[in-house]
Amino acid sequence: MIVGVPKEIKTEENRVAVTPTGVAGFVSRGHKVMIERGAGLGSGLTDRAYEVAGATLVESPIEVWKSDLIMKVKEPQVSEFPLLRRGLILFTYLHLAADEIVTRELLARKVTGIAYETIQLDDGSLPLLTPMSEIAGRLSIQVGAWCLQAENGGRGILLGGASGVRPGKVVILGAGMAGTAACQIAAGMGAYVSILDINPTKLRYVHDILGHVTTLMSNRANVEEEVVDADLVIGSVLIPGAKAPKLISRSLVKRMKAGSAFVDISIDQGGCAETSRPTTHLQPIYLEEDVVHYCVTNMPASVPHTSTYALTNSTLSYGLELANRGFPQALIRNKALAKGLNTYDGKIIHEGVATAFNLPLTTVEEVIRQ
Repeated sequence: MIVGVPKEIKTEENRVAVTPTGVAGFVSRGHKVMIERGAGLGSGLTDRAYEVAGATLVESPIEVWKSDLIMKVKEPQVSEFPLLRRGLILFTYLHLAADEIVTRELLARKVTGIAYETIQLDDGSLPLLTPMSEIAGRLSIQVGAWCLQAENGGRGILLGGASGVRPGKVVILGAGMAGTAACQIAAGMGAYVSILDINPTKLRYVHDILGHVTTLMSNRANVEEEVVDADLVIGSVLIPGAKAPKLISRSLVKRMKAGSAFVDISIDQGGCAETSRPTTHLQPIYLEEDVVHYCVTNMPASVPHTSTYALTNSTLSYGLELANRGFPQALIRNKALAKGLNTYDGKIIHEGVATAFNLPLTTVEEVIRQ
């Protein structure tokens, strides 16, 4: 199979989908890897390293997109739409439930779209979302502390406080991988931390590893009480493949302290606040209802070297399975990979995406049986 790795063109996206080690893995199994020249430079990976690993470097993205399997980091951008075609296997983060334009393009061009974020193991875990969630969670406290600085419109709060001065209060909505990672960093900085979730097992885990944080069941009353009292709120709620629930209303944001900060990790799935709207690394923040909002849709791209290695550690085995077995055999053999199928031959395969846009749903079993 021919595997293509284009250079990411989303604003300030410096990650790359395959490392030189990954290229060697494909090549050793008889596959050809075509990579766009300069694709790895943002992550500190040189063209020479890819050549040594056995990749074929090409100047034009058009040549790369002629491949059988495209491995990317982010969803196709508008300028890439003409390169989509029927039968192409696109393996990347798609987040389709939050992006109707990309969804309809994939349907119209009958692309086989397999989303990293909906590949799911039997225990419910999301192995390809986990590494980026961990990084985004850790980053959320770092950028949240920056948002609280006075020059950014914040309250001028130091999260860890100082001798004789109270620390800042951090409230985290969601105790998944991102929320737990944020909780660890915030607690390590010396902040007062509370974390909310609807799953008592997750809260028990957080309490066991970080006994000095406050764990609360997520319900309307607790969310409102904690958010209003917070200096920094982290939104890290997730329904795999579906739009994020709007836990924070505009009226609740209005009640937050002036100059407090809100970091919405869930923004790539539409955001968990009514005041959230996507931002970029070039212009990451805006002030809404006197609250500093940080809603960058690709947070891990700000640390591309770490993120690229963390991502490819998880995606490579699934990419190899697709290349080795082809479609749909790879999905028949791997149930987790089958759950990643979002679009096929003009049809929606993932329930969360179908629900988001009120479109008909075709099950993955129907596709596999064809």
